[in-house]
Amino acid sequence: MISGLYLITDDNRDGKLLTKVNAALVGGAKVVQYRAKDIRPDNRRDMAEKLKKLCDNHNAKLIINDFPELANEIDAAGVHLGQEDISVSQARLLLGHDKIIGVSTHNVDEALKAEVHGADYVAIGAIFPTSSKDNVTAVGIKTLHMVRKAVRIPIVAIGGITPNGAYEAINAGADAIAVISGIMSDSDPARATKEYALLFNRNNPAPNGKVLTIAGSDSSGGAGIQADIKTITLLGSYASSVLTALTAQSTLGVDVTYVINTDFVEKQLVTVLDDIGTDTIKTGMLSWSGIVSCVAKIIEERSLLAVVDPVMVAKGGASLLNESAHETLISRLLPQSYLLTPNLPEVKVITGFEPQNVSEMIEAGRNLQELGARNVLIKGGHLDGDATDVLLLGDIEHQLVSPRHNTINTHGTGCTLSSAIATFLAQGYPLKAAVERAKRFVTLAIELSVPIGGGHGPVNHIQAAMQLLHEPTAID
Repeated sequence: MISGLYLITDDNRDGKLLTKVNAALVGGAKVVQYRAKDIRPDNRRDMAEKLKKLCDNHNAKLIINDFPELANEIDAAGVHLGQEDISVSQARLLLGHDKIIGVSTHNVDEALKAEVHGADYVAIGAIFPTSSKDNVTAVGIKTLHMVRKAVRIPIVAIGGITPNGAYEAINAGADAIAVISGIMSDSDPARATKEYALLFNRNNPAPNGKVLTIAGSDSSGGAGIQADIKTITLLGSYASSVLTALTAQSTLGVDVTYVINTDFVEKQLVTVLDDIGTDTIKTGMLSWSGIVSCVAKIIEERSLLAVVDPVMVAKGGASLLNESAHETLISRLLPQSYLLTPNLPEVKVITGFEPQNVSEMIEAGRNLQELGARNVLIKGGHLDGDATDVLLLGDIEHQLVSPRHNTINTHGTGCTLSSAIATFLAQGYPLKAAVERAKRFVTLAIELSVPIGGGHGPVNHIQAAMQLLHEPTAID
C-alpha cells in the first residue's frame, strides 16, 4: 500500500542527497522514489543501495524510477514507470508479483489503463504548476477528484504541491503526496517533511493528533499547562505535558514561583517522547536558561515541530523568564521554532523595539525570522482597535483581524492560542488554517468568558470549543 508522504529525490548537485533523504525519513516520509537517469550505472546502483539501507532503517519503501532491473538487483520495494517506459506487464515479468509498480498518468483514461494492466498505484499530475519539469500542463484538483472516482488503486498526487495544496489533494482523494523541491530544497528537510506528513492526520479518529506542552503550572487554572491541556483535549487531540515550574497564583497575579530542576524537566521530556511520541510541541513558561537550552536541544535532536510561545511576563507583571535567559532563548530556541508567537512586549525584549502599527509588526517579524524562527505570528492585542495579528509564513505576509471584546477576562489567551495552533497542526491543518482556526477559538473563548475571581479572569475554553467544533472549516 502506497500512502503518506512520497519523497522524490533531486539531481544531487550539492552532494547532500543521502543527508537530505535521511532527514526526510526522520520527518516522516513513507516512500522514497530515486530518480537518476543521467548518472553512470555503477554510481546509480551504489546510491540506490545506500538509499535502500536508509529506507529499511526507517521502515519506508524505496521505489526506483524507470529502471526495473535496478529495482530487482537491489531488492527495492518496486519501480515507477512513465508513459514512455516499458509496460506494466513487462516490468511485472522482471520483478514478480511481490513488488510494487506505479505509473505516471495525466487523466482518467491513462489511470484506468494503468489499473487494468496491473499497476499497484498511479501518480496523477501535475496537480499544480511546477518548475521541476518543462512543458507540463497542470491538470488540477478536479482531475484528481475524477481519477479518484474512477480507480480503486492508491493515487499519488504530484506537481507543485505546497502544504496548502497537499491538504486540497488529500481531501480530493489522494492517498499519497509526492514532493521534490518542497523538501529537497528546504534548509530543514526534516521539519519540511513533518509539515506535509501531519496533513495525513486529518481523517484520524479522536483523539486526533498528539500534542506535548512544555510549560509552567498556573494554580488558578486559567493559563499555563492547565490552559494548554484544556485546549488540546477540548479541541480533540491527546495532551501530554512536561512541567517546568510551579506557581502560586490567582486572577490577581503571581505570588510565588518554584522552578523545577532542569534534569527533571529533561527526564519528563525523554520519558514521554520515547514512549508516546508527539506530533507537535508547544512551549510556554521555561523559567531560566538551563531549561531553555534543554528544550531547544531536544527539539533540535528530534526534529520536532514546535510552536514557541516566548513567555516572559505574566499579565499582572510578574517575570516568568529569568532575564539572563533572554539571550539563550534568542540564540538557542528561536532557531528551533516552527512558529514563534510573541506579543508586542515580548517582541520588544527580543528585537529591541516595540511595534506601534501593522507595518512595524511586519518589520519586527522579519527580524525574528532573521534570528532563526521559521514562521512568525505577532499578536497585536496590545494595540488599539481591532485585534490584528501578523502572520509571516516564509516570505508571505497575512493580516488576521478579529473584533476586540471589552472584557478583563483574558487570562491565558496567549497559552490558549499557541496550544490551539499546535493542536490543529497535529490534526492535519496547514499552518495558516491552523492559526486562523486557533484565533477564532480564542476570540470565542474571550467573547463567552464569565467572571471568575477578582482580577483578570480566564477565558471560556469549553463553550468556545463546543461552538467552534460545529462551525465549518474554510481553507484558502
